Amino acid sequence: MVERLRAGEVFDVLVIGGGATGLGAAVEAASRGWRVALVERGDFAQGTSSRSTKLVHGGVRYLKQGNVSLVREALRERGRLLKNAPHLARELAFVIPSYSQWNRVFYGTGLKAYDWLAGELSLGASRRVGREEALRMLPNVEPRGLVGGVVYHDGQFDDARLAVNLAQTAAEQGAVVVNYCECAGLLKEGGGVAGALVRDAEGGAEFVVKAKCVVNATGVFVDAVRRLDEAGARAMVTVSQGIHVVLPKRFLPGGAALMVPKTADGRVLFAVPWHDRVIVGTTDTPVAGIASEPRALAEERDFVMEHACKYLAEDPTAADVLSVYAGLRPLVSAAGAGGRTASLSRDHTIVVSDAGLVTVTGGKWTTYRKMGEDVVDRAEGIAGMEKRASVTAELRICGGAEREETAVLVRERAELGERVGSAWEYTRADVVRSVRREMARTVEDVLARRTRALVMDARASIEAAPVVAGWIARELGRDPDWVKQQVAAYTALARGYVFSDPASCGSDR
Repeated sequence: MVERLRAGEVFDVLVIGGGATGLGAAVEAASRGWRVALVERGDFAQGTSSRSTKLVHGGVRYLKQGNVSLVREALRERGRLLKNAPHLARELAFVIPSYSQWNRVFYGTGLKAYDWLAGELSLGASRRVGREEALRMLPNVEPRGLVGGVVYHDGQFDDARLAVNLAQTAAEQGAVVVNYCECAGLLKEGGGVAGALVRDAEGGAEFVVKAKCVVNATGVFVDAVRRLDEAGARAMVTVSQGIHVVLPKRFLPGGAALMVPKTADGRVLFAVPWHDRVIVGTTDTPVAGIASEPRALAEERDFVMEHACKYLAEDPTAADVLSVYAGLRPLVSAAGAGGRTASLSRDHTIVVSDAGLVTVTGGKWTTYRKMGEDVVDRAEGIAGMEKRASVTAELRICGGAEREETAVLVRERAELGERVGSAWEYTRADVVRSVRREMARTVEDVLARRTRALVMDARASIEAAPVVAGWIARELGRDPDWVKQQVAAYTALARGYVFSDPASCGSDR
């Protein structure tokens, strides 16, 4: 695909950015039959799109804010994703524990509106439950003062795995999709954007990719790309950081998730079972700078741990934390927001520059497909292409045969069946398959996104890095120096996911 990108072909649509939004746009355009290229400067979903709460949801709190249209659209997209990617997305029961009868009635009534908006795509009716059933569904929830709860249903998925499968789906539809190729500049012809200067991060070569329309889908970095077009372009994105703490399964041993709709400072908190672990989060912290590898702030870690202790009967400590990760949200700026990012729009926005650069930003994973549909509709108009109907609402997403593929590799070479670490079931065959079939190029690609080892147990993933690097080197023909560099780079990265600072839980609940 890199060679095809360099061959001088003129594409109909060039997408810059390989996160949820860019991949959705590439799948959308390619499935309509357009000639599509996508370039990503790092790996697919390396940023925000692999650092979510792993939920496919309508957004209960947006309903509380009165954003009914956003919730209705998200619920519709939730249903489509569960249908089109059943290997990655599933229904999950959520329990709101109630420590007063008023809260039980209030949230039970409000969630009926959530059910109604979901319509025929509902995953199950919400209901009030008593104390005993709430404790059965959430065995480690704090029992003191518990009077019952409210159960509702939403979806769960694996964000980075979905991104990889979307890249495969776009390629299957004829798109050229490449990671580690950076947009280093925009090509102008007759005053309009006509393509991009692309730099191959591995070899250093630069080449021009021409396109009738260029889509800027770079998430928190959209303003940087806009300034390649217009040097004085005003910022349209405000950045918010959210973190998550990963705990062992024993802290939420049942099959349901815990949802706290309003913490002491007005935030929403989730504790979600995922890959035999528990993800607890999130925060919503305004940040001034945009880091390619954001780190959890001490106050964010304290917030999550304090509230985990408040709502869980067994209090987690710093020693229990397997991993902590941070992600940045691109929020469309709003006048008078006063710095509270929780009040800014989670809906997506599309803007077109005078030179025809199409920028799409905002939104969330759940609505990635609709974002792609909307931006390709706009791209067709900008480029003077004929209008073509979207087919992605019914398009099955690639994936689901990974176990069979690894089994074939193990039959061919028995040593590939050996595990790369004791903390999970990932094998050497998973590493090889990630390189051969999923465009993995580095140790981080494999341990952070093709597998989810980094999120599941950061320390254990560091121990697995040398074995993973060795097998990638065999596949890509890298030398021992490359292996050493990769192990060192990954170790430095993963140490930032280790929860090293102690956090204590107070007795006041």
